[in-house]
Amino acid sequence: MTTGGPTGQAATLEAPERVPPGRRPRRAASTRVKQDRRTGYLLITPTFVIVFAMVVLPILWTISLAFQQVRLLNLRTTGVIGDYSLDNFTNVLTSPGFVDALVTTLIYSVGGTACAIGLGLVAALALRRPFRGRGLVRACMLVPYVAPVVAATFVWTTMLNPQFGIVNHYGTTLLGWDDPIAFLSSSKSIAPFGVDLHISQSLVTVVLFEAWRSFPFAFLFITARMQAIPDSLEEAATVDGATPTQRFRHIILPQLLPTIAVLTVLRFIWTFNNFDDIYLLTGGGAGTQVVAVRVFDYLINRGDIGAAAAQALVLAAILGVLVTIYLRLFGRREDVA
Repeated sequence: MTTGGPTGQAATLEAPERVPPGRRPRRAASTRVKQDRRTGYLLITPTFVIVFAMVVLPILWTISLAFQQVRLLNLRTTGVIGDYSLDNFTNVLTSPGFVDALVTTLIYSVGGTACAIGLGLVAALALRRPFRGRGLVRACMLVPYVAPVVAATFVWTTMLNPQFGIVNHYGTTLLGWDDPIAFLSSSKSIAPFGVDLHISQSLVTVVLFEAWRSFPFAFLFITARMQAIPDSLEEAATVDGATPTQRFRHIILPQLLPTIAVLTVLRFIWTFNNFDDIYLLTGGGAGTQVVAVRVFDYLINRGDIGAAAAQALVLAAILGVLVTIYLRLFGRREDVA
């Protein structure tokens, strides 16, 4: 646009740059992004500090102790950087009883996980259809999981006592047992169906306790997933003449497999690291010494902090390998399903 000025010369006027509607200037947008980023960092800072102080630092300190010869007597003088060596790992891996404790841990973890998920699945199927009082029954199902572990182990110890326990009382009077059975202190191997398995009765008992205590967790997950299954699928299968077993195998179970896979990983990790149940029931005796109880024994009874830390790292490494193998073999299948 050309206009005449006071001196009669032409002057060119440029119109200001227009910003399209709905689009902000780049500088303002960049400033806004930086502000949002700073606000986000500020909000997560407390969580980061807590996690770093409560999780990361103890892990780093444990790793440092595992490579040093540390006992209770010289713990105060032990620093982060010291005389590092692999002696603790060598002593732990070659010590008598470590392999047996590892095998016991695997049996306890696999058996407890399988039984807990199996009981949870059965309970979820049994309480799937509505009936009067179903809410109360579901609430009662949660009692083993929410009850304090000390109270639960005390009840089981009293019930299974060979002298005055109610289980042995009815076993000898009604079931024809010749003698009371020491469920929590007997290392006798079981022989189901004539097959002699080198698994103590006490280990079977603690596996059953773990299954009883943990099945409500699986029951909640499976029940929630069942409620999301469309009723139209089963109705169509019923019209086509499918039996209840066929409906479960071809409709319900495929829908539950991803949930069961997640439950398997979670329950296996928690059971593999479990300590309080076995320690309160048997103290780790009678063939029930798992690696977690062994770590406690090294730490408290022997005062060998370095060996206990090394054993804990070995336990974590084995658990990480097993979980990785499981996810590699079954994770993709469950995602596809």
